Amino acid sequence: MLHKSFWKKKKVFITGHSGFKGTWLCLWLNYLGAEVTGYSIDIPTRPSLYALTKPSVKTIWADIRNLKKLKAEISKVKPDIVFHLAAQPLVRYSYERPIATFETNVLGTANLLEALRGSTVRAAVIITTDKVYENNESGIAFKETDPLGGYDPYSASKGAAEFIIASYRNSFFNINAYGKKHSTLVSSARAGNVIGGGDFAKDRLVPDLVRAMVAGEELLIRNPDAIRPWQHVLESLHGYLLLAQKLYAGKKEYADAWNFGPKEADVKPVEWIVKKMCARWGKGTTYSIAQGVHSHEAHYLRLDITKAMRKLGWRPQWELEKALDKIIEWTKAYQDKQDVSKVCIKQIREYTEGFLR
Repeated sequence: MLHKSFWKKKKVFITGHSGFKGTWLCLWLNYLGAEVTGYSIDIPTRPSLYALTKPSVKTIWADIRNLKKLKAEISKVKPDIVFHLAAQPLVRYSYERPIATFETNVLGTANLLEALRGSTVRAAVIITTDKVYENNESGIAFKETDPLGGYDPYSASKGAAEFIIASYRNSFFNINAYGKKHSTLVSSARAGNVIGGGDFAKDRLVPDLVRAMVAGEELLIRNPDAIRPWQHVLESLHGYLLLAQKLYAGKKEYADAWNFGPKEADVKPVEWIVKKMCARWGKGTTYSIAQGVHSHEAHYLRLDITKAMRKLGWRPQWELEKALDKIIEWTKAYQDKQDVSKVCIKQIREYTEGFLR
């Protein structure tokens, strides 16, 4: 159960707070009454959800690869809880800039963990991805205990980050030494394909589709049959918040890796998403299949979320079609120049109805 009283006045430090997912997390934490500090190198897109909503955050503009700066800021802020979202998050971009991707995703994660040593932080939730698994295209849903891998630089960088997280958890934040040598519990979170209003990233299906719909242009899709575990951004953030509550309370068994994905019925191919979105938008929105050879991307991705449902009490709240409706709702409001921060809070209220105490 998510407890509003728990989060009131909690000091929360978020890396990558100015990105799409980070902004939604900031807004949710504002709604819960937390005191939020954000650490990001810049605002990653123009336009951006962060600039549009202006969450209440004390912002530090700095590079996650700068260990000295990161350590100094965490020492100064003295946060209770850390969420690490700072990343280079795009598969196709990782083919263009592999070294930058590895520096940000691997060294950045190591820097964050190093900065936690000796800090006031009691709970750290480090976000990776569903793409950390060694994918043999078998179609079987990945469990947290399955082998890690990574074909492309992005996936490999996140797989490597998981090894670093496990290493620090064993070496410096070992649960057997908790309360004796340290007071920090660390978990990693592997989410599915996160979608929602306000994502302006390039080379990502739903943002590309929304841009095409708004502009009245045809969308070219690369891999229409690729199957992904789609979920609204609030689904994964809900899991992160629940994890942080457990870790802060000293529940050592939660210092582990966790999958957050949709129900089996919402694991859908790319073209299904496009057709549903086009039908909802109307106005003759069209798409076509891009021809030619494209960079390798996994064909089939699916997560086993049994562990999160049974042990954490987390479960998907919104079916995929409702998530798509919420994206359309947000986009229409943006088109009409409404205050989209109010739309975000409205959706957070709707999402949490029935389980926020």
